[in-house]
Amino acid sequence: MRRRLRSLAATSTMPLVLGLVDGLLNALTLAAASLVGSAAPVTASLALRVGLVALTTAAFAVFVADYADRRSYLMRASRQLNLTRRGQLATTRLGHLAMARSLLATVIACTASFAGAALPLLAGAALPGLSWMVVVLAVAALAVLGAALGHLFAGSPLRWAATLGCGGVVVTWIGVWLHIT
Repeated sequence: MRRRLRSLAATSTMPLVLGLVDGLLNALTLAAASLVGSAAPVTASLALRVGLVALTTAAFAVFVADYADRRSYLMRASRQLNLTRRGQLATTRLGHLAMARSLLATVIACTASFAGAALPLLAGAALPGLSWMVVVLAVAALAVLGAALGHLFAGSPLRWAATLGCGGVVVTWIGVWLHIT
């Protein structure tokens, strides 16, 4: 069981990180005008709508990219093994396993993207007078994620945190400039 969890954690890093970052950036971009007070305040309805947009885009992008990547490995292996039919490995149990793993990656990314988008906005909806706190929470979440990734990958946690935090600030500024809501 422990080995299985470790294997799942190793294969789910990309969809988890991608989902969290995508969700937080979606929240900052799509609701930035509301967050700084230049539009209607953040509501629970807006939080859920932005979360659903983040979930939908993550589902489509992650599934297509992950499945295409897994299939390309199977195609390359078929060629290297000199199999007679093009894509022969992709039609075997390995092809079905690629599909299942891509679906798992998609579920992980969707869940993380929805949470990353909806949770900071729901906090803003709960504190309507302090909607700017959503920006602070989302940028802080990006910075904490950056520090964790820096530590996990033997990099500089401070550099990773600063990079992701600055990216969040830039995306917020772009969202305010575009005034999407």
